[in-house]
Amino acid sequence: MMGRQPPDRVIVRERRAWADESDAWKQDRAVRKGYRIRWGYVGIAYVVEALVICTSLAGAWFFAETYADRNDQSFWFMLMAPIVYAAIELCRVPLGILIRVQRDWLIKGLAIVGIVMAAGVTTKSVSQLGEMMFHPRLAEASKARTLLKEAEADRGTIDNRIAQADARVAQYTAEAAALEKRSAEASSQLAGLPGQRCERLSGTNSRGKRYSYMRCVTDPRTATIAGSLKSAGDERAVVARNLAEARAARAQLDRAAADRRVTEAEGAYRDAVRRSQLHSFTAMVYGADPVDVTDQQVHAFLRIFVFAPALCAAFASTLLALCAVQVRKTYRDEDDLDTVMQAEGMPLLLNQMAESATQIQDAQRAMREAAVASGAAIPLDQRRSPTVPQAGTPPAPPARDDDRIERPRP
Repeated sequence: MMGRQPPDRVIVRERRAWADESDAWKQDRAVRKGYRIRWGYVGIAYVVEALVICTSLAGAWFFAETYADRNDQSFWFMLMAPIVYAAIELCRVPLGILIRVQRDWLIKGLAIVGIVMAAGVTTKSVSQLGEMMFHPRLAEASKARTLLKEAEADRGTIDNRIAQADARVAQYTAEAAALEKRSAEASSQLAGLPGQRCERLSGTNSRGKRYSYMRCVTDPRTATIAGSLKSAGDERAVVARNLAEARAARAQLDRAAADRRVTEAEGAYRDAVRRSQLHSFTAMVYGADPVDVTDQQVHAFLRIFVFAPALCAAFASTLLALCAVQVRKTYRDEDDLDTVMQAEGMPLLLNQMAESATQIQDAQRAMREAAVASGAAIPLDQRRSPTVPQAGTPPAPPARDDDRIERPRP
């Protein structure tokens, strides 16, 4: 397989020149605008905003699905506000960029107010998600705690309930014994009564016909005693049924069973608390056992554990957008100076420059003279050999300070 051919040098030069030209154009534009935006950071900020918005809308959907029917209008009513909140959250990143690039302090102040308002909306949405995250385990722990309280209350009243059940059983037992005695007495009385007396009657009726039949006569007390016996039997059946129910209710009232129910409820509550992360964190903060923390302590810590991360999430993307803008104040300041030299100031400026140059030359001359006087340097004219000037030759001019060479003394 043939290798890849290297690119043409002309193409490489053109690409490099194009890249340099693009960089120069971007730099010139940044200089003219006075700032530069790192769009990579802005993109990350928008990604964070998109995640917050998507999770907030999903949480609102699940919340509405939990507490409302999808076929009902209330379900869609519960989704309107989260959609508006999501639209508001999109404003935080542009407002953060506006604060850095805007030079008017009034506009900066309005942008800051807008960011605070949008951050409040984001805090609400994210805090709702945090509460929904802890809600199932808190609900499970609350239900287990309620069952534990009911078991403890049931155990606390078991003695009174047992005494009442025993009294009810004793009452029905006494009533059953009384009815049994009454039935026995009625039966003995009925057995002691004489039987029916029967006799044959015969004769002739008004038509002249003869008749003959048996007539039996019962003791009048028999009907009364039989009715009393039947009533006692009916009452005894009712009392027997009540006695059976009272004995069944008494059998369910067992202190050992109540203690077992309390123990089982305590175990279920401990398991629910152990699965609740919020109870564990609250116990660490207050230095107590997770089972011993109160609902007030749990909800107090829940406010911190939910609102603090929500507030941080609300300002995270905004801070990233603020840091994505690089501002150089000298860009605008140098353009806004608009300096113009006036003609009246030219002589003053030139005089100051001349005086500064004269002062520098005088200082240098004084330093050379001091060096020559101390012997640290030798003038150049003292090392020349003396010569006799010829006729018609003008004498040599005296050596100037500039012709002297400072040399170190041997």
